[in-house]
Amino acid sequence: MKKIDFIYFDAGGGHRSAATALKSVIDAQNRPWDIRLVNLQEVLDVLDVFRKVTGIRLEDIYNLMLAKGWTLGSAQGLQFMHGVIRLYHRPVVRVLTQYWRETRPDMVVSLVPNFNRAMYQSLRAALPEVPYVTVLTDFADYPPHFWIERGQDQHFICGTAKAVAQACALGHTKERVFATSGMILRPRFYDAGTADRAAERLRLGLDPGRPTGLVLFGGQGSKVMLEIAERLRDTQLILICGRNQKLAERLKAQPGNARTTNAAHFVEGFTQEVPYYMHLSDFFIGKPGPGSISEAVAMKLPVIVERNAWTLPQERYNADWVRERHAGMVVSNFRHIDRAVKEMLTSLDSYRASVAQIQNRAVFEIPEILAKIL
Repeated sequence: MKKIDFIYFDAGGGHRSAATALKSVIDAQNRPWDIRLVNLQEVLDVLDVFRKVTGIRLEDIYNLMLAKGWTLGSAQGLQFMHGVIRLYHRPVVRVLTQYWRETRPDMVVSLVPNFNRAMYQSLRAALPEVPYVTVLTDFADYPPHFWIERGQDQHFICGTAKAVAQACALGHTKERVFATSGMILRPRFYDAGTADRAAERLRLGLDPGRPTGLVLFGGQGSKVMLEIAERLRDTQLILICGRNQKLAERLKAQPGNARTTNAAHFVEGFTQEVPYYMHLSDFFIGKPGPGSISEAVAMKLPVIVERNAWTLPQERYNADWVRERHAGMVVSNFRHIDRAVKEMLTSLDSYRASVAQIQNRAVFEIPEILAKIL
């Protein structure tokens, strides 16, 4: 049985989600593969690279930044992070080389950015014949040294034409660059919603006949949801706060919910039932994350996302993709979200038609690609 390592970390949550979704599909297919989920942060904890410099683990820095909205200047923060990674490159390579020698995978599949140079070099030092594959979980690369490195005889799996073009532009041959139809999603997003929307909306205290927006900012939530909820007091919303319990409590306590009789706001914390809540919704509001956009589109929801100086640099192209595919609206900020929602509802049928044309089967395509590489 082939041993395949899926490398992820918990910065943002999307990398683990992609790894577990892909593993679940492969396991269901009964392929003769032993898929091992490897948390890169845990492997490198012996070095404690970012804690030595900042006092905080890399994952925790990223998740705190998202939860607090501290993303202005994130491009400069990324340069600082790359500087730290370069500083500790040799020790990281040594630790990873020893890890590969001990665990002896037959293939390594990276679902994380920033560390692919070190992981590739260490694998070549330990097991020169083992294939190394990078699966981009972003719509595009953010060069340099984010997802795609030059001069490595490895394989890339890309979910957009732009990412494919970026890999080829850096000298990788077309035989080693594979295109899929989108980002990796959990299989549940492909199950057509069967719940009675009207009945389920009533159960949540919502009006079955009103257009309903889903507000979601990843697993850590975002304080901007407070402003959105306040500005959309007359719009029916489902707000999912992730692990940010304080945010959920503040949203539930907003006086607007008590005094308006025109619309209801349903507040949820961390949940595995995002497909269910999307099934009950008509459109999506959130940050331009690759996972949330792809999930909304898979559930046929047009999106409203923000793109400005606070947007993470690796997510800025995602907003461009939304415009290119007429999958929704891109606003410069959420201060005028009420106007954007009004415009969205006016053109909802047009946006829905565009979204319905987008078919993403990446999670089912990638196992076939991995089989070819093996």
